[in-house]
Amino acid sequence: MTLSARKLTRSFGKQQVIHDVTLELKRGEVLGLLGHNGAGKSTTLQMLTGCLLPDSGEIEICGINLLKNPAQAKAHLGYLPETAPLYRELSVADFLIFAARLRGIESAEVPGALSQALQRCGLDSVKNKIISTLSKGYQQRTGIAQAIIHRPAVIVLDEPTVGLDPAQIRDIRRLIRELGNTSSVILSTHLLSEVKNVCDRVEIMQHGKLIYGDTSARMQNYGQVSGFTLTLHNPPALSELQNLPGVSEVEQLSATQFRILHPADNNPSGILLSQAAQLGWQLEQLTPLQTSLEDIFVQITGEQEAVKGETE
Repeated sequence: MTLSARKLTRSFGKQQVIHDVTLELKRGEVLGLLGHNGAGKSTTLQMLTGCLLPDSGEIEICGINLLKNPAQAKAHLGYLPETAPLYRELSVADFLIFAARLRGIESAEVPGALSQALQRCGLDSVKNKIISTLSKGYQQRTGIAQAIIHRPAVIVLDEPTVGLDPAQIRDIRRLIRELGNTSSVILSTHLLSEVKNVCDRVEIMQHGKLIYGDTSARMQNYGQVSGFTLTLHNPPALSELQNLPGVSEVEQLSATQFRILHPADNNPSGILLSQAAQLGWQLEQLTPLQTSLEDIFVQITGEQEAVKGETE
């Protein structure tokens, strides 16, 4: 376990914004912290990186208590906040050398650390350019490079693809996946596609609480129903479709389109195709039902809102 946080709370004035947050990060894992803007993601990451003290709770980085031994714990941490902490008047190489020295890297080891960070982040071709002249994508890569130059065990990235164009987003996501091969990564995002393409595991945050946690693959199957939509140009009576073996429910969507549900272990599509051919139903399309990540996210957060409403 590279990071462990237990029962973190935080208030600003009289308003409590983080409520008993507990999470763990395993070595080599990319964890997505997912939530709407204002859900408490950035505040949580600031506490996990020692930039903001929790009101209560404990944080350990590689077994070191962050609150009792901050310098030792932070030596294993790399952090890219939502706004990259760049000295834009410096060249990429000079800035990263400065970051390496701040991280306590010995002078003899700085060239090697610089070379590796430049190579991993794809910055070799721009290392002598002034940061302010770079594209947003390369500036973000530079921000990630300063977070990894000391080879930390835990890398924390707050909304790393915000404001990037599609090509830049693809490049940063590829880089994050590569970082996950050697380090543990926490990635905060409100973009569901980020979860699908980058993360091994997902925690969903809402109103300062973690309301759901599972692997990315299982989240994508959350609330999944077995069924398909069917288009028939010469459809039979609704009762005929309902009486087919394996069909548990039929909903007529239009004069020619139907939504058919069935048990996960008993798919009636083969029987239906045979019947359609024999009885002249003129089958045009049969499409398996698929739930989008957006639908799943709305379902999970909506269920939590419903529970909250019932308890208030």
